[in-house]
Amino acid sequence: MNSQSSAERSNVSLVVNGERHQLELDNRTTLLDALREHLTLTGTKKGCDHGQCGACTVSVNGERINACLTLAVMHEGDDISTIEGVGGVEHLDPMQQAFVDHDAFQCGYCTPGQICSAKAVLDEIQAGLPSHVTKDLNAPIEISDAEIRERMSGNLCRCGAYANILKAINQVAEARS
Repeated sequence: MNSQSSAERSNVSLVVNGERHQLELDNRTTLLDALREHLTLTGTKKGCDHGQCGACTVSVNGERINACLTLAVMHEGDDISTIEGVGGVEHLDPMQQAFVDHDAFQCGYCTPGQICSAKAVLDEIQAGLPSHVTKDLNAPIEISDAEIRERMSGNLCRCGAYANILKAINQVAEARS
């Protein structure tokens, strides 16, 4: 018999893509599993389930994270954005359109995480947050291929579409400036 005591479960309120959800979850449920299994938001992918591939990248309170590495109960009241909140078939987000324009995917499995991460990369640069390759910490950060590659290094593409992903991100960066 698999009965859990109430101490092993928690009520969690998550704001996902602008909509509040009340969930009763096992305390060990990852944010990724809460999104996929409990809210049926399956755009966020389970790749390695160890935080190494970036397929599960989402935004929490404006910061990108790997949803497989955090527990849902840790995000009570947090504002979470998934790929489903980025744009849709009828109205693509500029980053989604750039990925289409530059054929920045092959199998597509990593694409949701790549897009969520790419949007965050441009926001980080705009906010002046340095990376390991930022040349001058006292000047505005210049968007360069090296900056983008460094910041996207946590998102793996088994198909090797990196050159086209870089072109897509640069297209959006140029349109923003």
